[in-house]
Amino acid sequence: MKMLGIDIGGSGIKGAVVNTKTGELLTERFRIATPKPATPEAIAKVVQQMVMHFEWKKAVGCSFPTTIVNGKCIHSGNLSPKWLHVKVDKLFKKTCKVPFYVSNDADLAGLAEVTLGAAKKEKGVVIAITVGTGIGSGLFYKGRLIPNLEIGKMLHTNGKIIEFYTADSTRKKEELSLEEWALRLDALFEYIKIVYTPNLLILGGGISKKYDAFKKFLKVDVPIRVATFKNNAGIIGAAMYASKNSK
Repeated sequence: MKMLGIDIGGSGIKGAVVNTKTGELLTERFRIATPKPATPEAIAKVVQQMVMHFEWKKAVGCSFPTTIVNGKCIHSGNLSPKWLHVKVDKLFKKTCKVPFYVSNDADLAGLAEVTLGAAKKEKGVVIAITVGTGIGSGLFYKGRLIPNLEIGKMLHTNGKIIEFYTADSTRKKEELSLEEWALRLDALFEYIKIVYTPNLLILGGGISKKYDAFKKFLKVDVPIRVATFKNNAGIIGAAMYASKNSK
């Protein structure tokens, strides 16, 4: 029931010990800034610090901000091109001397929300969208994960990857008002509605804390709920993933 979950993000790496039955954080959340450049070696050292901080000796769950298949990074994402083809689980296990279970961050955040949070009783199509440095997405049908949906990697009408137009990092970089940025997010949600016909959208990531300030600018005709676990969903989902797979 107790498991260490680590959430690797573009700006910070966060961890906590989690009660995987309830989603409760059993320790204070510990955060270390993501190193620049975010190479495999640099990230592995921070993950090692995280494991040592909690004096953890058992399996660890880890949410990672790009496509992961069988523990391997198959897209470099927003961290560093050096991550491509790296077996993330093996790297972290070698560095920390404990087993690691690694999967996509939005998939695991969604897992927490569908199992214990905002989408707990939803049996239709649920898409969890995490908005931060990039755009993450997790697709669920009848509570089951369909892994590695990468909505953020779709192309915008200008031919560029849509997360470079819609992410919270873009809002900050271009100094957009919440309204200007929310209209971009709304356009993405409208496209998601056309392609996937979701019954529910779950909004997570750092921007979810501002939802009440920008929800009036969203016109998409799909129910939207803020992630129950907010920015801790990745940690909780990671812990749940490790608990399930380490048995």
